[in-house]
Amino acid sequence: MDAQLFAFTGVAAGMVAMPGADFTVVVRNALVSRRAGVACALGIAGGLLLHTALAVAGVAAVLTAVPALFRTLQLLGGAYVLYLGLRTVHALGRPRGADGTGTPSTGQGEGPGADTRGAAPAGPGPAARPLRQGFVTNALNPKAPITFLSLLPQFVPSGSPAMPRTLLLALIVVVLALVWFPAVALLVDRLGRWLRRPRAARAVEAVTGGALTVLGLVLLLEPLRG
Repeated sequence: MDAQLFAFTGVAAGMVAMPGADFTVVVRNALVSRRAGVACALGIAGGLLLHTALAVAGVAAVLTAVPALFRTLQLLGGAYVLYLGLRTVHALGRPRGADGTGTPSTGQGEGPGADTRGAAPAGPGPAARPLRQGFVTNALNPKAPITFLSLLPQFVPSGSPAMPRTLLLALIVVVLALVWFPAVALLVDRLGRWLRRPRAARAVEAVTGGALTVLGLVLLLEPLRG
């Protein structure tokens, strides 16, 4: 691996690991179950795959050239993240399970209050929800393809074919996401016995819900200020 690839891998790793809506949504789902956390992580990797594909294709340039389209996607992304945050905060007021463990009686919802702990093993439907949630959270971030569009060319050596190199750089980003976000989900699940205690669970839900709400508001207000 040449020096430029090493440098790009470091920069991309920092971008992927930077705390934000993706990280918070993975933690939120991993508190429900390991399966939900990993599914959400895979959804986020799918969103990154979409963004890198758009960057390679040059479609991201359209978002820069059409400000109205960019702002529309910003609003949609902000609204979705805000929805997740408000849903999480709202779940804090729901009654807990009768067993006193803080576990709701059903596990069919998407929010952290709709926990599957203690329930029967989840089928394909419940696993699809966090997968979709992770994908939509990442895919509705219009800044990602523009970031990749501006970043990837910086690591393409002059005189070398651009397409193969750009595809390799995009693949590195997706692989990093496939390593980082499932690792976060597994770590949260590993700590789950402590994190899922009633007080700890409510504290984590409050933090993640508040973080998602603030992130959603920031994403919504940013295009409106412009």
